[in-house]
Amino acid sequence: MKKTLKTHSVTLKISNVVNVARQQLVKSINQTMANSYFEIGRIIVEEEQNGFEKADYGKFLLIELSKNLGKEFGKGFSVTNLKQMRQFYLCYSNLGSYKKGQTASDLFKLSWSHYLVLMKMDDDLERMFYENESVKNNWSIRELERQYDSALFTRLSFSKNKRAVIKLAKNGQSIENPLDAVKDPYVLEFIGLPEHNTYSESDLEQKIIDKLESFLLELGSGYTFVARQDRISFDEKHFRIDLVFYNRILKCFVLIDLKVGELKHQDIGQMQMYVNYYDRKVKLKEENKTIGIILCQNKSESIVEYTLPENNKQIFASKYLTILPSKEVLQKIIEIE
Repeated sequence: MKKTLKTHSVTLKISNVVNVARQQLVKSINQTMANSYFEIGRIIVEEEQNGFEKADYGKFLLIELSKNLGKEFGKGFSVTNLKQMRQFYLCYSNLGSYKKGQTASDLFKLSWSHYLVLMKMDDDLERMFYENESVKNNWSIRELERQYDSALFTRLSFSKNKRAVIKLAKNGQSIENPLDAVKDPYVLEFIGLPEHNTYSESDLEQKIIDKLESFLLELGSGYTFVARQDRISFDEKHFRIDLVFYNRILKCFVLIDLKVGELKHQDIGQMQMYVNYYDRKVKLKEENKTIGIILCQNKSESIVEYTLPENNKQIFASKYLTILPSKEVLQKIIEIE
């Protein structure tokens, strides 16, 4: 028995070494591929710039390169692929200036498939933001596309000044205070509920629990799930908080109440009670004050403003959307707020 347990322990250690090595190998392959494609793009652009008639010579060059490289290396060098490598260089050829002593190719940390998605973004700052967030949060291709489709950068940058937007793009999302951890609106298209009010709050809660991993990604950095329908009791009365999370970055509990329909001032008062209870009965002395977020379909900013104290830094009301809006629609929603 002891021999079996010892063998199992050794197996786990070796498995861990192999898995880490595989991850590093995949990362190395991805970086090498991106670096190579960047260099190929550079050669193509420089050769095109030396052509007498750039447009015609460019088409001829790509066709001939595709034929020649295809004969020597097989698949992977179609005219379309070569155009993508050319675009890759044009998108990223100016990145060497961001970090002193580095070239653009030193900065590639994602797979080629990630960069194919990133190159579709026309705005340099937006592209830089999604690249940084993909690296920092280890986003898959699917998650990168989802965050882009949900206009995360637009939601986070809309109310910021130019300097703050540049900082957001270069550094990614940073959470330094409660407001940084709150979005408005939240996009919950992954739960699969219709846009209109044809479901209950318990339906919404169940869908979020069913898609908890996706919901955590939408919440942002540092969140861990704590409880569902957490019961608090006093004076022989019982109340239930829909969802409880903890944010490791802010070192505080985050309470979420779900509301279908219009937000009422009573909903805000109820959340204030939940937050006060957690601050006085649950949180530790070294932890920061609890945050409360009410997710609702509609809200009046005036009701929120006059129900909460002027120096409020704990209670937030945010809309949620159950479909992916276009950027134009999303901007109109934010402007109305």
